[in-house]
Amino acid sequence: MQEAHRLKVYKFGGASVRDAEAIRNLARIVGKNTPQEQLLIVVSAMGKTTNALEEIFHLAHAGQDYAAPLTALREYHAGVAAALLSEAGGQIPPSTANQSHLANLLAQLCEQLTTLTPGDYDRQYDQIVSYGELLATSIVAQALGAHWLDCRPLIRTDHTWREGRLDWPTTEYNIRDEVPPLLLTGPVVTQGFLGGTASGATTTLGREGSDYTAAIFAYCLHAESVTIWKDVAGLLNADPKIFADTVRYPEISYQETIEMAYYGASVIHPKTIKPLAVQRIPLYVKSFLDPTAEGTRIGDCRHAALAPAFIRKADQCLISFESKDLTFISEENLEVIFGALAQVRLKINLMQNSAISFSVCTDFSAYRLEKLLNHLRDHFTIHYNTGLELYTIKNYDAASIQRLTMGRELLLEQRTRLTFQFVCRDA
Repeated sequence: MQEAHRLKVYKFGGASVRDAEAIRNLARIVGKNTPQEQLLIVVSAMGKTTNALEEIFHLAHAGQDYAAPLTALREYHAGVAAALLSEAGGQIPPSTANQSHLANLLAQLCEQLTTLTPGDYDRQYDQIVSYGELLATSIVAQALGAHWLDCRPLIRTDHTWREGRLDWPTTEYNIRDEVPPLLLTGPVVTQGFLGGTASGATTTLGREGSDYTAAIFAYCLHAESVTIWKDVAGLLNADPKIFADTVRYPEISYQETIEMAYYGASVIHPKTIKPLAVQRIPLYVKSFLDPTAEGTRIGDCRHAALAPAFIRKADQCLISFESKDLTFISEENLEVIFGALAQVRLKINLMQNSAISFSVCTDFSAYRLEKLLNHLRDHFTIHYNTGLELYTIKNYDAASIQRLTMGRELLLEQRTRLTFQFVCRDA
């Protein structure tokens, strides 16, 4: 094996593999690496495949007809694979084995859908939605002539479905034992977002978890760097689809990035930074639309005050708990509320208390909210609002607060020295 510091980890998201031309562009980016550089490529599901699989799963789990969206999904992936083979101009050699691999994965998905039962929703969700990454990596590996690696036996998690918790020692041993010999033969393509239990069940690491996967492999293999390829120019101070006049951060620290990710910045998965920071592995955010552009470097650095960062989380739910006998909200009350929130797996994005009430803002899930109400309605009077937005301004100033709050009805607001947050109705 070549020295580990020559290893690079690339992560490509759904937009960068959405069709045949996008995958050819990926191949051009990968082709610019030198022979002395080993490359491990982490790939997300193609385009909006995860959303499509969620729709198929919801229908199948409810016993409804899912034939049409499943057919569309199969034709989409088969069409991209066929386009790559027919339009490659001899650059991508046809492979019966790889074509059979894609067909086998699609057949396995169909089989899995027929075995769903009314209960065990989250476990079954992971088994179905995981096929997005499996199908995408099969197609990308064929396009690159690279080794296809199933990450599920390597990335060991517990049974926390939809947000698997890593068994780091086992994962590190598995990756260091399995991956280095494969890298000697050329690029390795593997899935983001996925893991597996000791018994072989598939788990997922949370939505947008492919960034985290890249960091896991980089940490275990002592990579030289990680690059996340996006459709934006780098790490921006706001989502350009929502905010005008965004600013690119040329360089930013691990600490600042962790906080921005925690508050919901969509560029980086929240768990990505820690394993990289431990080993001081730099993370680059670059544009696959303009691969030669500078992008953003995230690392162990110091910098001047940053431009305010604007972060929006949509589809939020504001839940307020009031003691039924008008007693103060005590530590005992909070213990009951936090315990119930943890049990139904509703993550708190913002919280605030008064004398007789305690309010939390969470991502909305009708299924989890109903479970929470069933747990706590005997203990508290509960009010909730849905269809809300949570805005966070990191490194705020008066002008940035004015810009975001003007004309909005604020249901809850909170500020610290560096962060201003508020919940409002969806515009």
